Amino acid sequence: MTTGDHPMADYIGAIDQGTTSSRFIVFDRSGQIVSVAQKEHTQIFPRPGWVEHDPAEIWRCVTEVIQYAMEARDLKPSDLSGIGITNQRETTVVWNKKTGKAVYNAIVWQDTRVADKVEELIANGGQDRYRAKTGLPLATYFSGLKLRWILDSVPGARMAAEAGDLLFGNIDSFLIWNLTGGVQGGVHLTDVTNASRTQLMDLRTLNWDQDILAEFNIPASVLPKIASSSEVYGRAVLGSIKDVPIAGDLGDQQAALFGQACFQPGEAKNTYGTGSFMLMNTGTKAIASQHGLLTTLGYKIGVQPAVYALEGAIAVTGSLVQWIRDNLGIIENSSDIESLARTVTDNGGIYIVPAFSGLYAPYWKDSARGVIVGLTRYVNKGHIARAVLEATAFQVREVVDAMQQDSGIELANLRTDGGMVVNQLLMQFQSDILNKPVVRPMVQETTALGAAYAAGLATGFWKDQDELVANWAEDQRWNPSMEEEKRASFYHFWKKAVTRSFDWAE
Repeated sequence: MTTGDHPMADYIGAIDQGTTSSRFIVFDRSGQIVSVAQKEHTQIFPRPGWVEHDPAEIWRCVTEVIQYAMEARDLKPSDLSGIGITNQRETTVVWNKKTGKAVYNAIVWQDTRVADKVEELIANGGQDRYRAKTGLPLATYFSGLKLRWILDSVPGARMAAEAGDLLFGNIDSFLIWNLTGGVQGGVHLTDVTNASRTQLMDLRTLNWDQDILAEFNIPASVLPKIASSSEVYGRAVLGSIKDVPIAGDLGDQQAALFGQACFQPGEAKNTYGTGSFMLMNTGTKAIASQHGLLTTLGYKIGVQPAVYALEGAIAVTGSLVQWIRDNLGIIENSSDIESLARTVTDNGGIYIVPAFSGLYAPYWKDSARGVIVGLTRYVNKGHIARAVLEATAFQVREVVDAMQQDSGIELANLRTDGGMVVNQLLMQFQSDILNKPVVRPMVQETTALGAAYAAGLATGFWKDQDELVANWAEDQRWNPSMEEEKRASFYHFWKKAVTRSFDWAE
């Protein structure tokens, strides 16, 4: 363990750079929030299936929220022991190391523009041709092919890359480089969890895989160095946090696993955000999934062995609520969904499968598209609202089933976090459809907390993981109360609805 230069610091900071917004949160030793600032950034949709962000705008938002949160509580850099970073994963940035400017917008994880390339690679070796090495099926989701697209499609990009002028990373790398000096000697690195989402890293060696790089036609010079999730990478140059050690880096879902203190094999959490992501700690062994899950890095603390996880990634959950708000105008605020859903007693026989950009776990079908099935004249907007919430719970149930089959571990309960966990109706239905207790922790900002934990372990702010386990406390628990026959019927019709979404795009 290295200790920071701020031994008397009372707080630790976390940058949480998500799909829709950036936040800076300051935590105290008990994991309670001391200060927070948040700012949304623009979602750019140049064509159907394309999703982009402006990296310069994201960097601006990050610097602003850091400044706001520090000023709000009159904090000085010396008040922080360190800063951890967590980020939307797979979102791909390529920038020029001489100017600091991105050569193209960030291509977001949900983006499907590389679908034809994915099909081509599948045709020549199957969807699982890289699974043994990377833990991932071929899909539009991961960063590697997005990076390739930028090199091939942006004029001059490949030449600049060959000349050694371009750097690639998920958002974490872009932020760390800028935070630690940018063009003035910024550090170019990523952690094992983010690297494991590129489809370019070997799960066992934790190194970039030369064969895949060659097949994807990616020059190694653009890639960041792979580090652990908890060590001092460098020091901040920004005024409001000058010289504070940047000491933690975890992809957002792994950060939530860490923040939920799921340190024992078999412990799992589900984060309900734009999409939903369930991760189960599988210990120091990478378990190959037979049921459509991803094998991924859970975290790596300093020189300790890496810890692996199984992940069930669902593309659309919270964003389905945004869709009925923004595109259909059925509700005015996302929070209105619960009261509207409560105007009816059930879903009226309708099911919504939100395969807006294909289906992720456990199906991995890029050609699926969203469907609403079971419509009759009886159905009203209350039923639609209820079906929207139920779609999230059904998708999570499919992932839980797959996870129990892969791991051979029966889940005792499900730890939940993310924006949707305030929805009582959803949490109760989730418990009912799983037939398991669903548990919400006191601190629901588990993603940011996980990044703070990683940084705090590196700077000695927290002594060890036992201290973090002691911080975890239960806030609310929902127990199942649905008859088995009803549960089975609901799930049967959900499964039937999912098959109706298959193979729509041609």
